[in-house]
Amino acid sequence: MSVSQRADSSSDDGIESTSGRNEVNGVDGSDSKKGAMHVGIIMDGNGRWARARGLSRYDGYRAGTDAVRRAVECSADLGIGALTLYAFSSDNWRRPYGEVQLLLSLFRWYLQRETANCVDQGVRVSFIGRRDRFPATLQREIERSESATDSCDQLLLRIAADYSARDEILATAAMLSSDHPPTRSDFGRKLTGGVGNLSEVDLIVRTGGEQRLSDFLLWEAAYAELVFIKTLWPDFTRIDLERSLNEFRKRERRFGGIGKCSQQKGRTDVEQQSTPPTRQGRVAHNRAVRGDVAVHEHESIVPTSPL
Repeated sequence: MSVSQRADSSSDDGIESTSGRNEVNGVDGSDSKKGAMHVGIIMDGNGRWARARGLSRYDGYRAGTDAVRRAVECSADLGIGALTLYAFSSDNWRRPYGEVQLLLSLFRWYLQRETANCVDQGVRVSFIGRRDRFPATLQREIERSESATDSCDQLLLRIAADYSARDEILATAAMLSSDHPPTRSDFGRKLTGGVGNLSEVDLIVRTGGEQRLSDFLLWEAAYAELVFIKTLWPDFTRIDLERSLNEFRKRERRFGGIGKCSQQKGRTDVEQQSTPPTRQGRVAHNRAVRGDVAVHEHESIVPTSPL
């Protein structure tokens, strides 16, 4: 397995307690099961999988839907409360017309096949991204699937289709009033407002060996851990997901703070060297920790030292 660092940064194709999860981007997890993880997957490698077998790209994408089913079926058992799958980037419209039409027909076929299974398994389906450019028949199928699963609460399955994180951020910013600059919390709630408050992404897995985010969940994944694996998406199984979660467990998530092993030494250094902070400094610091400082504010939180 090839792994990379956290997200402080499309090709053709273990579970840490979240009680200390960073919430500065304004998402608090009320829409997924308490304490459960939010995992995003960039499903890459369908075309290469098909080419290696002398099959059509459509065959590769269809095989990929079986991998989607496997991932959905095991997610709740593995402690995942929200699963976001990158199915179709807004940039994918640049692909050949025939391939795009096959993909759109496959989306519709998948929803017709899987919606009943999602209801049985308690999986709530939600699409993120634009849908106005989809055929009317696909738009209706999306609405039907979302409506049929609206009361399900075992797993939130978000399908990112005609999706661009940058476009989503721009659209959210355009909705906000310039007279009232937003805090990170305000902005995050607007960004994920389609399904209520949603936990920030804990882990992003990309299959197929490539190592990039490809405009996927850029805001929500501010402190996500990234795992890149060589497995092509149609071959993805529960074992691959478990291994990715095990890699996640090994990492210490500091959210901009310091590691546990450095905390005690850090306290001692501060006690010995720091000037006691002013009340104003403490207030500003606490507001920053909560994410309440508006984006445009630059209040100093550094203690002032006597002359």
